[in-house]
Amino acid sequence: MVDLKLYIVTFNCGRILIEPDAFGSHLFDGWEDPTFTRALPDVVVLNLQEIAPLSYAFLGKHFVRPYFDRFRQAVQVATQNQSAGGDDDSFKYFNVLSRHVGLTGIMLFVRDDLVDEIQTLNVAEVGVGLSEMGNKGAIGARLGWKSSDVEGLVYTTFVSAHLAPFEEEIERRNQDYVDIVSRMVFTSEDAREWRKDQQTVENVPLLAGETIQTDNGQATTNVMYSNDTYLFFAGDLNYRTALTTPGREDSEIFPQPRKNVKDALHYSHLLEKDQLTQQLQQGKTLHGLTEQRIDFPPTYKYRLNKDHPVLTDQDMEEWTWAQHRWPSWCDRILYSATQVKAGKYSALPLFRTSDHRPVALSVSIPLKRFPPDSELARQAPGPIDQHFKSRRKAARQKEIVVGVAAYLGLTWEGNALLLSTFLIVVGSIWISGLCPENCLIW
Repeated sequence: MVDLKLYIVTFNCGRILIEPDAFGSHLFDGWEDPTFTRALPDVVVLNLQEIAPLSYAFLGKHFVRPYFDRFRQAVQVATQNQSAGGDDDSFKYFNVLSRHVGLTGIMLFVRDDLVDEIQTLNVAEVGVGLSEMGNKGAIGARLGWKSSDVEGLVYTTFVSAHLAPFEEEIERRNQDYVDIVSRMVFTSEDAREWRKDQQTVENVPLLAGETIQTDNGQATTNVMYSNDTYLFFAGDLNYRTALTTPGREDSEIFPQPRKNVKDALHYSHLLEKDQLTQQLQQGKTLHGLTEQRIDFPPTYKYRLNKDHPVLTDQDMEEWTWAQHRWPSWCDRILYSATQVKAGKYSALPLFRTSDHRPVALSVSIPLKRFPPDSELARQAPGPIDQHFKSRRKAARQKEIVVGVAAYLGLTWEGNALLLSTFLIVVGSIWISGLCPENCLIW
């Protein structure tokens, strides 16, 4: 295989289960092979934010599984729809990885016939929310592929992120990115979760030559900014188009569907105020990364529409914005430009389960070793935090405590558990009060 076709999607799920048929029917709306050689991508990367309610996300495991399952179903629907009537109606994707840190998740789907090309899989997670918990944060995955030209591996690094909210918090978002880079160090993922052949994988060393050290030493390899990787950073980055919330009459100038760019309500005028574009130009965030030209309307914040499972651009004669937030391009996908051939960059339709529109990017990369003069590592915004492991461990313990409290107090299952426990205790006390002093012995 000479090159790799990637389809990268970012979506803020709004903590609600998606509808697989609706999402899957439009998942590949943004796919366009930059080389016009393949009907479907080799790799699909889903970068997901607010994938589940906080209690479920902090507790993890089977609490989050139903939310991942819906996306697996959606990918299956999308694949069947796209390949129907084609040369290969048995086309399948293999779900290589589904992981999350708090409310932020990532899912990797690889063509079934290409999974054996993967030689290594590493993961990393960082919390940048309250007390470094995962209500905001990033989850990353690095895959090592067989090189097409020489011995060795070609790496692709995908990071799904959710940065600080609110119009005025530009500096907080910039710092979130620095913190993510400083604490995102990739470690071995259990091979059994992604290798197709499960007979001997327990003995397969995924990180031969790994040099990551403990909290007492500086981590020098497998970091986010590495010269030997293609880096893709996507998510709800939360950069807005104003420093304050909109006033009462500001909604009158919110963008609306207009073909003429000279129209005052054409979205291009608001795009000029995009915070992320300004911060990139000033070199204050996402250092060394680039973005395709934006030719789509703001992806946030829409009023939830319960009447239609999905609304395409053709369906929306008017964009229905929430009045208390400036429409903004919160959902973005950036990448290191070296040898990346970027194609279509677009917003997918509006789904009724979220106030965000997903964003998708199609790219092609050659599976060749990087030239020795690659300079991505030099552009890292700071050094690696030597205590990345202990800081994440401490934050994870806090997440469990908060998750349990939220589960008991904010979910119907937790409320039922509390009520049943209360009734058992009260019943036991009542029964013991009715019995003679020693009747319970019998």
